Amino acid sequence: MDSATEPFFTNDAIVAGILLVVLALVFYTSGIKQGFWKKFYTYIPAILLCYFLPALLRWPLNLISGDVSNLYFVASRYFLPASIILLCISIDFKGIMNLGSKALIMFFAATLGIILGGPIALFLILKFAPDVIQADPEELWRGLSTVAGSWIGGGANQTAMKEIFEVSDKIFGTMVVVDVLVAQIWMAFLLYGANIGAKIDRWFKADTSAIEDLKRRMEDYRLSVERVPSTTDLFLLLGVAFGGTAVAHWVADVMTPIMEGFRETLQQMRLDSLMSGFFWLVVVATTLGLGLSFTKARRLEGVGASKWGTIGIFFLVATIGMKMDVSTIFDNLGLFAIGLIWMIIHVTILLVVAKLIRAPFFFVAVGSQANVGGAASAPVVASAFSPALAPVGVLMAVLGYALGTYGAIICAFIMQAVAT
Repeated sequence: MDSATEPFFTNDAIVAGILLVVLALVFYTSGIKQGFWKKFYTYIPAILLCYFLPALLRWPLNLISGDVSNLYFVASRYFLPASIILLCISIDFKGIMNLGSKALIMFFAATLGIILGGPIALFLILKFAPDVIQADPEELWRGLSTVAGSWIGGGANQTAMKEIFEVSDKIFGTMVVVDVLVAQIWMAFLLYGANIGAKIDRWFKADTSAIEDLKRRMEDYRLSVERVPSTTDLFLLLGVAFGGTAVAHWVADVMTPIMEGFRETLQQMRLDSLMSGFFWLVVVATTLGLGLSFTKARRLEGVGASKWGTIGIFFLVATIGMKMDVSTIFDNLGLFAIGLIWMIIHVTILLVVAKLIRAPFFFVAVGSQANVGGAASAPVVASAFSPALAPVGVLMAVLGYALGTYGAIICAFIMQAVAT
């Protein structure tokens, strides 16, 4: 990044302070239940501001930037696994199982939307507006395969598509911009949708009883064990959260090189995700949290386990927002148009399926984000509905890792047929 575009603040201690002040102000004002702020937050959900205000501080204000800050890495690699453990530790596993088949149906509908959306979007642009794309069609479908990998499984699957289809570094860099920008715009819509979820559910005629039952059971359990935390309680909570994070990193450090030794076999089986350290980090943290939910450690919910987990998630939201550079839309209008049409098709399929099976909007949002955003943002969207539901987002994101490469390859071959 040159000096002309370098943000005003590059010291991460300052940037972290700015983000925490922004989060504090949003939560403080959203807690005011009268006058202007009450009306304001009736229409603008607090979590959307936690996402967009850091984005505005990046562009147009250029005060901070996710390009030069390491805070997203810290939030996703340290705070996210710790938050996953704390949010899963008090989960009612039986309640999750009672959510039924609609959650899985919406997840697979989201995957189908990505697989079909790419080829349809590519066809429409090449047919009706070919001049807006400067890339060669052969190069184009190969590059778009990396977007499919990212939107179904995440970064590991995106990298796998780059290798499988021999995508050049130049177009890969452009595709990453399209991928991130379109995905983040859709995430903003989902965060807003969480605020009006009840209205959407009425339109779907959805049965939300299982979701409400899970939230109620979690809240009842929290109230039954709630107490004023002592210093010992807080150290135990931090020890479990970051001790578990340490275990997750250790397993990731051990498993990743082992999996690398089977690279050819895994690539043939389309299981490239198993070579990703982040995959193991999320899986181990989730497993630890769910395992601890069957022990006395579950009582840590009484001293605020889910609240501390939520703080970690919201800090992650702020760092994700800081990475969003809206100005890059204007540099890639043609490719951005493909990404936007692609996402619209994905959303349309989701909404049609949800209407047909009367699925709650929560399943639409989390099913979509478990594909498009993966483990870094699926729990964020789930938390927008209720912190008690964050583990549902994590579990569905892990499923996305497992299926991502397969779905992306199918999508890529269809796009190849369209382009050539």
